[in-house]
Amino acid sequence: MTERVPHRNPWLVLAGFAGVVGVVAVVGALAATSAKDVYARLELPSWAPPASLFGPVWTALYVMIAVSGWLYWRTDGETRGFAAYGVGLLFNLLWTPLFFEGRATGVALADILLLDVTVVVTIVLFGRRSKAAAALLVPYLGWILYATALNTAILVLG
Repeated sequence: MTERVPHRNPWLVLAGFAGVVGVVAVVGALAATSAKDVYARLELPSWAPPASLFGPVWTALYVMIAVSGWLYWRTDGETRGFAAYGVGLLFNLLWTPLFFEGRATGVALADILLLDVTVVVTIVLFGRRSKAAAALLVPYLGWILYATALNTAILVLG
């Protein structure tokens, strides 16, 4: 006979997802203390967004990332989906320090390419159990693909 694991309070779990994603956001923000200065000094393509756009966009995306993970959890999501989600958060966490503080645009490009692939895998895995969880990651994928193109352009122009 197997013992049944009691269900956790879903609101506490949502807070946990928000907390984990919040740590990624805070580390990125701390690593980006000189981002505005660095960004202003970069050779940017004409289609580069203003620096003031990054904060609001990332805030909305981080909320969607947290809710997506929570919605997947509510489906009793499988380990592979959570593994991809976690690896994606790690690649996300690494990009800002690599790009802005380390000024390692080539390494940052490799990181964000891995992030792109990981988010696609996460969307596919989440989509098998929750279309809403997968859909919440689509704007994130769009933004990081745009950031990948921007990172590439900066590397080429620099």
